[in-house]
Amino acid sequence: MNTTFDLITLGAGSGGVAASRRAAAHGARVLIAEDSRVGGTCVIRGCVPKKLMMYAAGFSHALEEARGFGWTGVSGRFEMARWADAKAAEIDRLEGLYRTMLDTAGVTLAMGRARLSGPGEVEINGQRYQAPRILIATGGAPARDAIPGLEHAMTSNEVLDMRELPASVLVIGGGYIAVEFASILAGLGSRVTLAFRAELPLRGFDVDLRARLAASLTERGIELASGVDLSSLEQDVEGFRLLRADGSTLRAKAALNATGRHPNTAGLGLEDLGVTLASDGSVVVDADSRSTVPGIWAIGDVTNRVNLTPVAIAEGRAFADNEFAGQRLRVDHRTVASAVFTDPPMATIGLTELQACAQGPVAVFESEFRPMKTAFAGGTSRTYMKLVVDGLNDRVLGVHMLGTDAPEIVQSLAVALSCGATKRDFDRTIAVHPTAAEEFVLMREPVRRTAGVAPA
Repeated sequence: MNTTFDLITLGAGSGGVAASRRAAAHGARVLIAEDSRVGGTCVIRGCVPKKLMMYAAGFSHALEEARGFGWTGVSGRFEMARWADAKAAEIDRLEGLYRTMLDTAGVTLAMGRARLSGPGEVEINGQRYQAPRILIATGGAPARDAIPGLEHAMTSNEVLDMRELPASVLVIGGGYIAVEFASILAGLGSRVTLAFRAELPLRGFDVDLRARLAASLTERGIELASGVDLSSLEQDVEGFRLLRADGSTLRAKAALNATGRHPNTAGLGLEDLGVTLASDGSVVVDADSRSTVPGIWAIGDVTNRVNLTPVAIAEGRAFADNEFAGQRLRVDHRTVASAVFTDPPMATIGLTELQACAQGPVAVFESEFRPMKTAFAGGTSRTYMKLVVDGLNDRVLGVHMLGTDAPEIVQSLAVALSCGATKRDFDRTIAVHPTAAEEFVLMREPVRRTAGVAPA
């Protein structure tokens, strides 16, 4: 086997595969190393299987709504093992596609744990390979050190492999992974308690979205145990108990640790070569994804910039185009859309109201309503939409939504935001009726204007 390449990529996840294929398309000789399964977190144990589980959970409400639309005899029982078998088959299929894509592109795949053994040198399974460019794309992994005892709980990895649905689950954490799995497990039939120390979930998102999501989760039957620090998790014959700082205890048959993730940099040999790591273990990079050591780059979650699969892919392709095609591309991390797949889902792009106010005057537009489908079936869930607009030049700074199809709608509006659309552009757009999305172009009067707060 050839041991000299133009590029060696560590990690065959979405970012690493995208970078390697693009580099190979430019004529580079590329080796990619992976110690688990090809496809990475998103395909194997993240976005894809999680959304398949979300679809399964969504049928519980679909069956309820069907009765409101005149259907009779509509019922069902969820079988976790059947879903798990179908999911495993789909993930196997997708991994096969990723392997085929690498092979078709001419990228050499080496299965095994990789470690940087010297300048421009990587060791995999005792064999050493050389390349003038090394790309770190090893992603992240669930953190287990937030409180004592978390090592006994499931993580987002294990929960996707369950073959039996637990009667009750403690979901520990308040981020997007926590709220997504709390929503999904409740939809499948578990009794869910979501425990986190803040008053509202999803720190960093717009506060109006956070408050309404908390209300929606409660309406779905999820107990929110918020506003109290968490002390420790203990396992006994009856399941798990979570001890909180106020002396209270929460119990459930199963526990899910969703307290966050950490970059996968341990054991890669980066520090031995002088690569600077941040306090959280992430690789410090510049705007071109270069590390502090020449010849070493890093992309994706391992850099802890914007930890989303499409961002890792964009960073990887920009790296390859720059290094092997002489282009000068940079990924703009300032305006990236994101979605949270709860029930109902939420999506957002741009600045929150608080962030916008720190920059100057702001006008805020809102719409809140019961969707037609929900109202007809007698449901109570509501859709909420929000536009954050620059009070000086009328440019739309933020788009936020909680409600059915929010990720699909915000994805489309992300194009407008990226193009610098103004509120006047929204106003002169003719609505598609009847849709929920039309509300974004029908907001005429702001619900409030703020003078803005000068940044420190």
